[in-house]
Amino acid sequence: MLKIINYEIDSSQNTPIEKDINNGFCLRFILGQNNQQNKKMINIERVKKDFRCVKALDGVNFRIPQNAIFGFLGPNGAGKTTLIRILTGIITPDSGQVLINEQPINKLSIKRIGYLPEERGLYKKMKVGEQAIYLAVLKGLTHQEAEKRIKEWFEKLEITDWWNKRIDTLSKGMQQKIQFVISVIHQPDLLILDEPFSGLDPINREVLGKEILELNKSGMTIILSTHDMNSVEQFCDQVVLIDKGKILLSGKVNEIKQQRKSFLYEFCFKQHEELFKDECLKYKSDILLIQRNDNFICARVKFHNESEAESVLFNILRKVGIISYKEILPSMHDIFVESITSNNDINK
Repeated sequence: MLKIINYEIDSSQNTPIEKDINNGFCLRFILGQNNQQNKKMINIERVKKDFRCVKALDGVNFRIPQNAIFGFLGPNGAGKTTLIRILTGIITPDSGQVLINEQPINKLSIKRIGYLPEERGLYKKMKVGEQAIYLAVLKGLTHQEAEKRIKEWFEKLEITDWWNKRIDTLSKGMQQKIQFVISVIHQPDLLILDEPFSGLDPINREVLGKEILELNKSGMTIILSTHDMNSVEQFCDQVVLIDKGKILLSGKVNEIKQQRKSFLYEFCFKQHEELFKDECLKYKSDILLIQRNDNFICARVKFHNESEAESVLFNILRKVGIISYKEILPSMHDIFVESITSNNDINK
């Protein structure tokens, strides 16, 4: 029985990994060679940046491995935008360095970056097609190649009928799709997306999400900056959380969840609720929630350790008609809120 229990726990914890997932900044690197998995694509080394009396970045230090997804999280004013501007060469750090493929940021590496800013950056009086071609040519494409690629993307996103429309006649979500196409049209090595789903309805959000994953699978490195924790859960498997210019936590999402877990378990069973409660109370555990319907009962219980939960399961397995049993790990939303709140309390 215990072997089955351990198997069920493991498969539950691995679900996010199998789904290819998880206020964020995300990077995914897909490479075909296993021997490249331990290499670093981006090194952030002791980076500091001040704006008068404000420390935007205060000794930020982390590394992004290839063949990984990396989430960069933080509240407003945490330093995310400053770091994006350093990566894109708009500003330079006061000290420390940023390396891309083990080289300092230079004109060549900047040309190989695509950037979708949070704010709209389109010329409102221009028509969609002519503006997309104009911006693609600025990125180094010929007029003919730019038009070809743009039309391919427009067909893929089903927006070909927008070609002769003026930008100021489009909704916020429609403009976002145009900006996305422009940011990827030159097939960059590194794509920075700042709140890419802003203004999109659920259907278009899913469409854009699929394209982001496809670009990633093709080998493109993607940085996703977002306050949407659902996007973090979906797209990222590694994260850094920064607040007030300093890193609060970093690592793989599943490992961070394991580190922050509270030994909360969910039991679903068919009968004998009182017997289940009595068994849990033997360990002075907290029964936080019980939901009942016509067919089964579900309870969430907080234990002191994993062995207590396994003992309860073993003791009731044949008595209450167990349907399911799993550990409930904290969400990235919960971890974000707890970490930022604790940091604010410390700095009061």
